[in-house]
Amino acid sequence: MTELSGRKAVITGGGTGIGLACAARLAAMGIETILMGRQLERLEAAAATLPDARAIRCDVTDDDSVTAAFSAAGPVDILVNNAGIAAAKAFHRTSMPEWQNIQAVNVDGLVRCTLAVIGSMRTADYARIINIASIAGLRGGAYVAPYSASKHAVVGLTKSLSLEYAKTRLTVNAVCPGYVETQIVEDSVANIMAKTGRTREEAIAELAKTNPQGRLIQPDEVAETVAWLCSPLSGSVSGQAIMISGGAI
Repeated sequence: MTELSGRKAVITGGGTGIGLACAARLAAMGIETILMGRQLERLEAAAATLPDARAIRCDVTDDDSVTAAFSAAGPVDILVNNAGIAAAKAFHRTSMPEWQNIQAVNVDGLVRCTLAVIGSMRTADYARIINIASIAGLRGGAYVAPYSASKHAVVGLTKSLSLEYAKTRLTVNAVCPGYVETQIVEDSVANIMAKTGRTREEAIAELAKTNPQGRLIQPDEVAETVAWLCSPLSGSVSGQAIMISGGAI
């Protein structure tokens, strides 16, 4: 995929987990990568491990921060909307601020970043937007209603934008993994341990049961799908919600 050399990608939530794996995979394809997130020191440490990478602080919940970050980045060819948060709680115990916090990052933040690039991407000779959603955005899940709703919104937006810009060179797709071995899953494991008294191994096994293959997805597996969606050979693929779940659906 050397034809992508010289292209530029922004990856939000790029300092760890899926975001960093995506940045590393795209960098290996010759793409200039810009890692965005709230913790600049962590971003800079991650960027230092990649060729031709930069770190830019960006809080996706803040209009001014997003405007400044994308202004500093300049025109980009690829946007990987990866920044996201999750929480587990019974719906009847969920407060409106808790609900709104998840939507603010997972939905509104994604919209802000997309709006920041859509103007130039509409007329570009090559453009990709890849939204990291979740299998929870396709089938729902108990005790994760705010998160599931946010990811349903991401999938719906993906499908709508793919149709709206179908006559351009921009494709818009979503990647929907099951439980991925990242910090978010570590937080879920800790939550299970605290509420049920299970061991760490038992908590991980509980999450892995949602995958028919009986394992957690690895960040590199998600990154490989993102890399393919960036390829010129995926130019006819748009509006898709691609599952990485071991056949769970």
